[in-house]
Amino acid sequence: MNEKRLSRELVGKLVVTKEGKRIGLIKDISFETRSGELIHIVVTSATPYATTLNIEKDKGGELLIPFSSIIAIGDFVVVGEEDMR
Repeated sequence: MNEKRLSRELVGKLVVTKEGKRIGLIKDISFETRSGELIHIVVTSATPYATTLNIEKDKGGELLIPFSSIIAIGDFVVVGEEDMR
């Protein structure tokens, strides 16, 4: 995960769990402005499966998945379900 990527490369990518269950699409990335630390990926178009999980949401109802839960980035973004809570 030390590889640099532009945030616009991530927006629109599908987010899946390492078990292959779909979560939704990346809408945005939130970060700490002072340090630049990446905090969350903001996920839109949540799947029915994702809505059953206890994932933090923003004021607009979008899912907030901790950036630290990302396992891999490729054609889609793989996250560890146990790390999303």
